[in-house]
Amino acid sequence: MKLASFRIGGTESWGLVEDGAVVDLGAVLRGRLPDLKSAIAAGALPELRGSAGGAPRHALSAVEWLPVIPNPDKILCIGLNYENHRKETGRSEVGHPTIFARYANSQIGHGSDLIRPRVSTELDYEGELAVIIGTPGRHIAKADAFAHVAGYACYNDGSVRDWQRHTHQFTPGKNFAGTGAFGPWMVTPDELPDLDARRLQTRVNGAVVQDARLGEMIFDIPTQIAYLSAFTRLEPGDVIASGTPGGVGAKRSPPLWLKPGDRVEVEIDGVGLLENGVADEAAG
Repeated sequence: MKLASFRIGGTESWGLVEDGAVVDLGAVLRGRLPDLKSAIAAGALPELRGSAGGAPRHALSAVEWLPVIPNPDKILCIGLNYENHRKETGRSEVGHPTIFARYANSQIGHGSDLIRPRVSTELDYEGELAVIIGTPGRHIAKADAFAHVAGYACYNDGSVRDWQRHTHQFTPGKNFAGTGAFGPWMVTPDELPDLDARRLQTRVNGAVVQDARLGEMIFDIPTQIAYLSAFTRLEPGDVIASGTPGGVGAKRSPPLWLKPGDRVEVEIDGVGLLENGVADEAAG
C-alpha cells in the first residue's frame, strides 16, 4: 500500500496511491483522521482500503505533493552510515550511529524545487531511505524494531556544506528551508520483504552519482531504531533518514554542487522515485 500527503484545490489532504490515481481519504475521514500521521497513530492503516470506495480520486498530475509526513514530531538523521561515504569523508570508524536532527519546516515534497540559499552555492544531494515510525516506543529491542515501522519512502537530505562545516555540529547545514525532499509516498513494509536487497540510486540531470544496496548500511534499521529509542521515545509519524551512500557532490573532483535548473532524482527499488528541481532562494 502506498500512502501520500498532498494539496488539491488549496486544501491539504492525504490518501492512497493506486491504479495511477490518488484516492483522497482526507476528504472522507478528515473529521476522525485529519492527516496521515493521525491515521498512523490510530493504527488505522489496515482499514484504509475499506474507506476508499466513496472517496474522490485525483490524477497524479493534479495534486501538489507534500512531504509524506508534513508534521512529524521528529526527523532523526543518521550520518556516515555507508562505508564508502565514511571513507570519502575521511571520518574514523565509530561504535555508535552518528545522529543529527532536521526540522519539519525544512522539508518539501516530490516535484517541488530544492532551494539553494542566498548565503551559499554549496548545495549538495544525499539520497536516502526514510523510515516512518508506526508504533511508539522507548528502549525498543532490535528483534522488535520492524514491528514499529509504518513504512518507507525516498528522502533527499540536501546539505549546505559550508554551513555544515562551520563547526563540528551538522545542524545549520542540514536545516535550510527547502532542502529536505521527502516522497512522493510511503510504502508499507508488506510490499518490501527483502529490504536489504533494494537498490538506492541518486541521479543529477540523468547521470548516476550514488548507487548502493540498502544492505550496505553500517548500522542497519533495527540498530538505528534500538539506538534512537534508547534516548528518545519514538512517536507515530517520526522520520528516520537512514544515511546516504558515497558519491556526494562535496567529495567529487571538482565538487558537484547543485545549481538552478538541475534535476535530482532519488530512486529506491519498490519504494518510489523522488524528483526535484533546483532553484535559487527568492530575493527579499
